[in-house]
Amino acid sequence: MSGFKDSADTRRMASENARKAMKERFAARVAVNDPADAERKAARLAIVEARKVRQAEREAKAAAEKIRQAELAVQAEAARQQELIEEEKRKLAQAEQDALLKAEQKAARDARYAARKARR
Repeated sequence: MSGFKDSADTRRMASENARKAMKERFAARVAVNDPADAERKAARLAIVEARKVRQAEREAKAAAEKIRQAELAVQAEAARQQELIEEEKRKLAQAEQDALLKAEQKAARDARYAARKARR
């Protein structure tokens, strides 16, 4: 049984050594100051910044459009309210005219009735 443990330990150690070697190779590769790599990083950063600027512009346009839509909605509501007020004024004026007409008609009817009574 102890032989089994030893082989497992050796495999684990070999694997650990292989990982360490890969890390060292990667660290050595990253540590090299490559001008092309720096240029690529700068280009990527420029692209990211341009993307952020475009996103900010889109958000600003969307906010301006939302404000414009809200202003239009307020104007439309004000116009609708004004129209309702004018409609109520028209209805009130019409009701007033109808009341005057009915009063005139009643007065004329009463006058005819009184004239008929007076002739008898």
